[in-house]
Amino acid sequence: MKRYLSVWFPDWPLDRLRRARRNGRPLPAAGQAKPAPFVLHERSAHGLTVAAANAAAKAAGIHAGMRFSDARASVPALMAEEIDREADAHAFRLLARWMNGYSPLVSLDGEDALLLEITGCDHLFGGEAAMATRVSGRLAQPGYTHQIAVAGTPGAAQALARYGGTGNAPQILPSGAERSGLCELPVQALRLSHEATTLLRRFGLTRIGQLCGIDRKALTRRFRSRQAADAVCLRLDQALGIRLEPVAPLRSPPEHAWRLACPEPLTQAAGVEAGLQQLTQTLYADLSGKGLGARHFVFTAFHSDGQVSEVSAQAARPVRAPDHVLRLFRERTGKIDPGFGIDLLLLEALRTGPMDMGSRPLSGDLATTGVDEVALSALADRINARLGDGTVRLIHAEARHVPDKAERNGAFTGELPAAEAGMRDMQGLRPVRMLGRAERVDVIAQVPDGPPLSFVWRRVLRRVARSDGPERIAPEWWLHLPGQAARPAGLPRTRDYYRIEDAEGRRYWVFREGLYDDRRGQLPEWFVQGLFA
Repeated sequence: MKRYLSVWFPDWPLDRLRRARRNGRPLPAAGQAKPAPFVLHERSAHGLTVAAANAAAKAAGIHAGMRFSDARASVPALMAEEIDREADAHAFRLLARWMNGYSPLVSLDGEDALLLEITGCDHLFGGEAAMATRVSGRLAQPGYTHQIAVAGTPGAAQALARYGGTGNAPQILPSGAERSGLCELPVQALRLSHEATTLLRRFGLTRIGQLCGIDRKALTRRFRSRQAADAVCLRLDQALGIRLEPVAPLRSPPEHAWRLACPEPLTQAAGVEAGLQQLTQTLYADLSGKGLGARHFVFTAFHSDGQVSEVSAQAARPVRAPDHVLRLFRERTGKIDPGFGIDLLLLEALRTGPMDMGSRPLSGDLATTGVDEVALSALADRINARLGDGTVRLIHAEARHVPDKAERNGAFTGELPAAEAGMRDMQGLRPVRMLGRAERVDVIAQVPDGPPLSFVWRRVLRRVARSDGPERIAPEWWLHLPGQAARPAGLPRTRDYYRIEDAEGRRYWVFREGLYDDRRGQLPEWFVQGLFA
């Protein structure tokens, strides 16, 4: 049976603001002998209302939802600030990310509570009680007021955390004991609407145990609408485990992840590297048994002060060798500052896939291909790890009419593309080196379609000894139809390409842009596009 841990933060906006103002304007701190009344207010449909109040303000009769003018009238010395909902939500999501150190499945429960599915996780911390105590101790260090409960259903854990008692002592409810454990809690612990709770109170139903003893048909008849009755029955069944309650975690759990809990907080970079080395050994043993490797690795450090440090590395092909994975992280683990200490290390393997288990040739003469793609991928991984992901790139052929655009630059994915039949047929007809930009030349040529007789390129006169062509390539007119970015009047001109060789034996690929009879109003121009070997 699944187990859930719920953490409720009743004073989250106040705790978050107090932590953010450590070096700024002080707030009334918890534990002072005589804390000053303090509230956070916000604008609502009823004007300025109280959003949160500290213990001193609550003792004076101020509560959330009260008009701020009434609160100020009752306590003239009341201190107040406007609540920052956006900052509260952002900080709460960061706290939820830190809670991934205890469970891979963490979900938000409203704006002030978290729900963790801890099935199979508690043994890493010595059991559910030890795990809940450890979570409570870590949350108490930064001063977060909280209540923790563990139960077999999300509804039961949430109800116990909010209404099961006061203080930071965790409450553990055994599996199957939901009915007896929730019977004394108020009906609002079932997360019912205000209207449903008010109606139940009118009938004298104030505790969950009273709802459990009433026949469902009789309970349904007490409500005016079937929808409201079904909502009460649904929440009750979910809390008791009769019906399942879906839980949406903030992030999907990784298929392969390995955790290393630290007996004492790590405060040195050497400890972080040693922990990563131990995790890579576990990774290798686990993935080897499944015949898998991974292309993407994420190394996360969970700090004792609630911070999370994360670095990632990528490989061109699936890998799992510990030395190779450590090499990928060598230039990046230095970004993790232990700070006040690291409690837990996490290594995740993403984008997993089967590895090529074939044997490698004893020598290059026995290899079926001229390139060792495994060794090439390992070299690319080391370059990317040192200079940044995506540094190693590969040029892929692309079906385009214009030769200088018939290629696409993309990241190296560990495999060399096979030459297409059309590209193999063009071998020898295309230069081995294409200039980044075609360079204009002055040409003496036969009119209208004759090859160049001589040309001046880079201030040097070159006399043509041999020539071949032309190869006529029309512009991509379908990219310049009306309504597209360019109008028909802006169409590129037709090109005639020539392979020529000068008197010194140097060979060039030149083209004439435009035809003498294309009626474009200007003479054609000549360019050098590339060089042959």
